[in-house]
Amino acid sequence: MKVTVVGTGYVGLVTGACLAEMGNDVLCLDVDPAKIALLESGGIPIHEPGLEAVVGRNVAAGRLHFTTDVARSVAHGTMQFIGVGTPPGEDGSADLQYVLAAARGIGRHMTDYKVIVDKSTVPVGTADRVREAVSAELAGRGVEGLEFAVVSNPEFLKEGAAVEDCMKPDRIIVGTDDERAILLMRALYMPFMRNHDRMQVMDARSAEFTKYAANAMLATRISFMNELARLAEKTGADIEMVRRGIGSDPRIGTHFLYPGTGYGGSCFPKDVKALIHAAGEHGVTLGVLQAVEAANERQKRVLVDKIVARFGDDLAGRTFALWGLAFKPNTDDMREAPSRVIVAELARRGAAVQAYDPVAMDEARKVLGGTPRLAFVGSQKEALEGADALVIATEWKEFRNPDFEHIKAVLKQPVIFDGRNLYEPALMKTCGIEYRAVGRRGA
Repeated sequence: MKVTVVGTGYVGLVTGACLAEMGNDVLCLDVDPAKIALLESGGIPIHEPGLEAVVGRNVAAGRLHFTTDVARSVAHGTMQFIGVGTPPGEDGSADLQYVLAAARGIGRHMTDYKVIVDKSTVPVGTADRVREAVSAELAGRGVEGLEFAVVSNPEFLKEGAAVEDCMKPDRIIVGTDDERAILLMRALYMPFMRNHDRMQVMDARSAEFTKYAANAMLATRISFMNELARLAEKTGADIEMVRRGIGSDPRIGTHFLYPGTGYGGSCFPKDVKALIHAAGEHGVTLGVLQAVEAANERQKRVLVDKIVARFGDDLAGRTFALWGLAFKPNTDDMREAPSRVIVAELARRGAAVQAYDPVAMDEARKVLGGTPRLAFVGSQKEALEGADALVIATEWKEFRNPDFEHIKAVLKQPVIFDGRNLYEPALMKTCGIEYRAVGRRGA
């Protein structure tokens, strides 16, 4: 099947590459010539495990192509996927300018039947706005009779595991009442669900809502556990024991029950804000989600609070090693990363920071490069040199079993502030390390 994907960012590129992997002829469009040049030269603009290999393999096989030519992209595919960004506005609403621009581009150039697929995360009612934008372009050309369908097909990709999620989806949400479009979507996705039919067909508005509801639920679980971790510290309970206890209940499960420094990235913060904003537009107050957002903002400061409690509010003359900058492992995404709050707050109190991340150094330099007394170093061991204490903000695998004797010997004071609960408090005590974690007894 011939498929066009508008946008070569996180959603668009992963979607296009995985559709090509299943034998489809995929053309990816982007308005950024530098990004297209990078892709055509064999590079990729994002860090996502396994993606470079999939892209390279399908480019070599002639199934995956890239262009900046809108007319060419519209002519190419019956299926027109829109996978562009929907950044948050100042009021928390999702900015649809790129989605609607893509829709207008399709309407401006289409000459035959198209299925226009909203893959981007968009507010309820966006499918209607896309339909109106395309119809207006067709009317302006005097070709109102051209048929097309609009489908909501939200992505459920985890950064760091996006290729696997795309190739082995746990559900495929298709929002439309157009029977022809449903048949084409089922044909397109059939190779991804050979063993079990994972496609759920519903109306477009319900499909759009489903995406926001899923991310809001996961964000709620995270903030809930972070709130409990704060209470556990006051009561003498161990949040890890609590997590295991409640996670063994099949009605609750274990996913997204890990306390830490709060959620970040491109999805949860943006989508929670967008859902709260949409509720306000309809006269509905989402008190739970407002609390989730507030709890998350507090939690990003939890390590700074622990550092201040240990060393005092004035940190001038202090140096801290920071392991991890990306909001989560296996990505270079710095959007809403808790490390940004940590670095800013330590700098505001006069501290120096020596930061290391296995992947996100370039992205971190873009967003943190002007921070006073912040140095980016080449290894986790280099970050420790001359530091008063170690701060852990991202749970990269290489941080999970370090040389604790080396850490103790190099730090001016053997103190670890662990925002991801990587280590056992009892082991740290045996090693002679003062360990400050999140909600752990003895830490």
